[in-house]
Amino acid sequence: MVKLRDIASVIRSKNAGPFEITFDLMFSDQNTYERVKGTGVINRKLFSRLYQVPEEHCDFLTFDGAYAFKCTIPRPIPAGDVMDSDVYGAQQHAPLMDVEIPI
Repeated sequence: MVKLRDIASVIRSKNAGPFEITFDLMFSDQNTYERVKGTGVINRKLFSRLYQVPEEHCDFLTFDGAYAFKCTIPRPIPAGDVMDSDVYGAQQHAPLMDVEIPI
């Protein structure tokens, strides 16, 4: 098993408007991307579990041409709200870094 942080070239999160956060996972080569995709580990269920969002609220996509996965979820607190601790949504990807991939 390897951790996602050791094989992905990009793991990031960012605002997708004030009410959503989007996550991008990108790989530098087709072989690694296809191997990760083939495990089925990266999916909407993973994002649902990590971010405590109902699965049906996880908009999950794969982009084969870009060797990438993308998931958009609702923000628990709107960006800029007095209780918001990450106005840009740029620190929310951390739980993804330790996801183990069986390759």
